Amino acid sequence: MDFQVVVLAGGTSEKLSPLVSKDVPKALLPVANRPVLSYALDLLEASDLKDLIVVEGQEAAQLVDAWVSSAYLDRLRVEVVVVSEDLGSAGALRAISKRLMANDILVVSGDLVTDVLPGAVAATHRRNGAAVTALLCSVPVSGPSDTSSSSGKDKAKKPNRLNIVGLDRSKQFLLHIVSGTDVEKDIQVHKRKIQAVGQMEIRSDLMDAHLYAFKRTILQDVLEQKEAYRSIRLEVLPYLVRSQLRSTPSGGSGTSVDEIESSAFQSSGNLQCLSQHRVIAPSAFKQDVLSRSSGGHRCCAYIASKSKYCHRLNSIQSYCDINRDVIGEVSHLSGYSFSAQNNIIHPSSVLGSKTTIGPHCILAEGSQLGDKCSVKRSVIGRHCRIGSNVKIVNSVVMNHVVIEDGCHIQGSVVCNNVQLQERAVLKDCQVGAGYIVTAGSEHKAESLARKYSEL
Repeated sequence: MDFQVVVLAGGTSEKLSPLVSKDVPKALLPVANRPVLSYALDLLEASDLKDLIVVEGQEAAQLVDAWVSSAYLDRLRVEVVVVSEDLGSAGALRAISKRLMANDILVVSGDLVTDVLPGAVAATHRRNGAAVTALLCSVPVSGPSDTSSSSGKDKAKKPNRLNIVGLDRSKQFLLHIVSGTDVEKDIQVHKRKIQAVGQMEIRSDLMDAHLYAFKRTILQDVLEQKEAYRSIRLEVLPYLVRSQLRSTPSGGSGTSVDEIESSAFQSSGNLQCLSQHRVIAPSAFKQDVLSRSSGGHRCCAYIASKSKYCHRLNSIQSYCDINRDVIGEVSHLSGYSFSAQNNIIHPSSVLGSKTTIGPHCILAEGSQLGDKCSVKRSVIGRHCRIGSNVKIVNSVVMNHVVIEDGCHIQGSVVCNNVQLQERAVLKDCQVGAGYIVTAGSEHKAESLARKYSEL
């Protein structure tokens, strides 16, 4: 049996408030007017991985199932499985563990937008006979696309450091990984581990993309033995990396090299090399340590080239970044054919006199703009009604939005069915579904959403 694919479509969405709602769960948030989940599903289809389990929370499962059934009819075979909302990624896998039957399991986050083919990660995993293979990508930049619209140098595009990883000389094997808040601390690298591998390259410019290939039996063992583990990235993967040099298999009484002595180094800088003062052939690690029949397992990394795009939609900033990128420098991911003006204007849309739609913009079907409007580097959804003298810059406007005359919107996200009354101004704001922005009001760096009593 070939790889079994699990797409984790749910997950926590607190960081995406007020963009997500009961009608638009995280998996269906529009990126360039397409549900974000479609990017992962299209990628799997391109790798000829067409039998999928999509894991989703109770509230969103019905909507996601209905959309997948319609959008991917006769293209993919998808089973949407409902799990509790608060289990975490490892807990979600634990909940469906009995459904996992193949020798190898490919786990993909439903919020991943990338052009790295999962099939390439799967092939690397099989070739190395690994327990786990993790996709690592260059850390994406974050922030506005042009610094002239931002006040202060701190708002310029900048990469986020998300992980510290240790690699062997061949950059195939994952020897050390630290994620989350621990990244800001001094990093402990154990001397016995360096002795075992000869040399370890430490990097802080790589992101764990939350796309993994697992050997099924090892994954199930960890999920069963470590019942408290909730996160693949923060717990399951680091555990497997720590335990790969044990002298006995997982769960045994052998000693891990991580349990001996350690040496610390500062985590600053993008690259450090730690090396013993002796020469060990590059093949020694693979042959003498990881391939021992008496125990141990291999943890591998698939490092995407710097030309590849990789970003996860797990915050409001990343939502803005991904929309900016997909209509800009990585427009090939959108699935659309852009015009000679480098934009998309649906034939059913209506533009008033002297209204301009600039490059890197999408205007969806049925939307109307009045006279003397200007739209730059923005996405406008379906059936929006936009008055005259409206300016929209670096923003996402979802479906059925009404924007009256004289409004200015910059660096903002406006959700479905919002109404902006005349001369309203938004800068760096998020406006939840159905909210009414009153006439003449000005809002900067605010999150505007209806109260529960109004819903």
